[in-house]
Parts: sequence; C-alpha cells; structure tokens
Amino acid sequence: MKQQATLDIAIETAPIQVIPQSDMASIRYMFHEMNRQYLDHEPATYYYTVKRIMDFTTSAIFILLVMSWLTPIIALLIKLSSKGPVFFVQKRTGYLGVEFNCFKFRTMYLNDEADIKQVSINDKRITAIGKFLRITHLDETPQFFNVILGDMSIIGPRPHMLFHTRYYSECIPYYNLRLEVKPGMTGMAQIKDYVGEISVERELRKRIQWDIYYMKNRSVWLDFNILLSTAGCVFKKAFRLIAPAKK
Repeated sequence: MKQQATLDIAIETAPIQVIPQSDMASIRYMFHEMNRQYLDHEPATYYYTVKRIMDFTTSAIFILLVMSWLTPIIALLIKLSSKGPVFFVQKRTGYLGVEFNCFKFRTMYLNDEADIKQVSINDKRITAIGKFLRITHLDETPQFFNVILGDMSIIGPRPHMLFHTRYYSECIPYYNLRLEVKPGMTGMAQIKDYVGEISVERELRKRIQWDIYYMKNRSVWLDFNILLSTAGCVFKKAFRLIAPAKK
C-alpha cells in the first residue's frame, strides 16, 4: 500500500500591526516608528562638508563683525548689574553623549542650582540685563565659539544639561536618538516655538519629535530655512521689546 506523500510549506504571514490605544502607548509607538524610519535615512554625501563650511564661515563672520563690538558692551552691563563672571560655562551633553563646555553670557545671579534647576519665566535668579539677553537670545551668541571648536553646529537639537539628559533618557522613549547629531544653537523645535522652560512632559516629547524629524530630513536646504526662520523670530522678539507700545 502506497503511503500518501505530504508536502509541508511554511507560509509566512505578515504580523498585523496593532496601534496602541492608550495615550502613553501611542506615543511610544510613534517614537518606535520614527526610530525605525530614521535608521534608513542618510543625508547626501556632501552634506556634512557643506554644513561644516557653513557653520565655520557663519560663526567667524558673526564673531568678527558683531561680537567684536557687542561683547564689551554686554560684558559691561553684566558687570554693572551683578557680581560674578561675564560668561557662564556649563557642561552640556553633546554628540554621542560626549560632554562639552557650553558658553553663554551670564544672565543670573550666582546660585547653587544653575546646573540642576531649569530657568522659569519669572525666575528670581535672572538679573535685569539677563532678562533682556534671554528674550533676544543674545545670551547664546558665545555659542558661536562652540561651533568654531566643533562641539556644536548652528542647526541641530539644543544641548541639555547633564542632569536633564540623565533624567529624560530614563523616562522618554528614544530620547538618546537626538544625540546622534551635533547639538545646535537652534533647530526645528525652536522655530516651532518650543523654546525656554519645559513645563510639562508632553512639551518635551514634542521637542524630541521635531528633533527626530530634523534628523530624518537633514539637508543643506532645511538647515538654511531653519537659520532664516530663527533670524526672523529673533528680530520680531527684539522689535516687540524695543518698539513703543501702541495705545
């Protein structure tokens, strides 16, 4: 009696993607998908060379033409407003998690919480001149020296304090993904008006979302657009500050 032959064929079925329904789970799912898609993205081969040339040239021009005369004025105002150094140097998290010294003009009175407590809108630690410097973002202009040194880029995710990097990396999914590019003086999150104090966790997640969007879409054209948008935002803030109030 002949035995009936059987043929076993393994049929692969694509797993059904189930999008989580809860708020937290849906956010984790979003970052998972963004992470998966980001890993497949690589900028054009010339991008890094052009970006470095733009960073160095723009920073050098600004330092020579603007900071050369603006720095002594700001330094004098800082000294007259409070005791302490002109510059505030703080350890920040840079490319691939490497620490670096981030330069700023000092905007606060000397205090013991500068490296662990985030600055709020009506923070009593801020000096009178410091408030003006922060609104106009002039306090961050010394970071052009960080760009010259190669620790930062003009465009990229904003570098966070070491304390916040450790804290956020433990509670925000894929937070450390933003460390795969050089930190910047401005970026996608900033031109989308996510600046200053992080008051709620959801706001931080939005910032990271825009940081990852930038990493997925990096190009010379996008960098140039972010730079122009930032300049426009800064001029608008400065104009509103110095222009007489309309009756």
